[in-house]
Amino acid sequence: MEYQTVKGEKVPSLGLGTYRLTGEACARAVEQALSMGYRHIDTAQMYGNEAEVGRGIEASGVDRDEVFITTKVWPSDFEHDRVIQTTRKSLRKLGTDHVDLLLMHWPPNGGTPLGETLGAMRKLQEEGGVRHIGVSNFSPSLVEEAAEHAEVFCNQVEYHPYRDQGRILDQAQNMDYLVTAYRPLSRGGAGDDATLGEIGEAHGKTAAQVALRWLIQQEKVSAIPKASSEDHLQANLDVFDFELSGEEMDCIFSLGR
Repeated sequence: MEYQTVKGEKVPSLGLGTYRLTGEACARAVEQALSMGYRHIDTAQMYGNEAEVGRGIEASGVDRDEVFITTKVWPSDFEHDRVIQTTRKSLRKLGTDHVDLLLMHWPPNGGTPLGETLGAMRKLQEEGGVRHIGVSNFSPSLVEEAAEHAEVFCNQVEYHPYRDQGRILDQAQNMDYLVTAYRPLSRGGAGDDATLGEIGEAHGKTAAQVALRWLIQQEKVSAIPKASSEDHLQANLDVFDFELSGEEMDCIFSLGR
């Protein structure tokens, strides 16, 4: 496993995304991923699978302190007391006394002020139930606004070879925050890409593995592909034994321009 360093803390570059993983399939995927070497698990209150994620973590036998757990608060719960209530409920479901990262799932929807939501998240942080605070799907200007109310550790956004996130990447460098890439394979589209496939042939890798390698080879970027089968979990993990050249990195960057 490789790590990104953010605000002095190491975060695994590759994690398991659990969107649309439910029931026993979710618990099994989490348990299996951790047994294979994953140490970064991403969930959300809206996914309705926090209890299953918690069961998978417990069943894996991996020490809690070795696993970086992220969950997210849905916009309908951005009001101060709801943030506190729903996050404490998340902790109970996950079977842990803290999460490593709590995110606002989307920008405010015009109701609750940003400062109120982040103030509640800071309260949870002060209590020890949350280690780091972050946002998801925020523009650079909204990240700056959020930073007036809390130390922003992460901005989780859709990021893959076809989506240019240059402004957010530049800001992440300047502000020292993590960019977590969801849908890193563009809903599977990256797996069929001729350019990625050609680069992969030179390394004995698939197009999808090249896309993941491209992401995690960037400073301050982690990727959280969803997978449930052992084959896919392993394929996504097999991206640490090769490196893309500068020319190959630039070639992939050009796909999103």
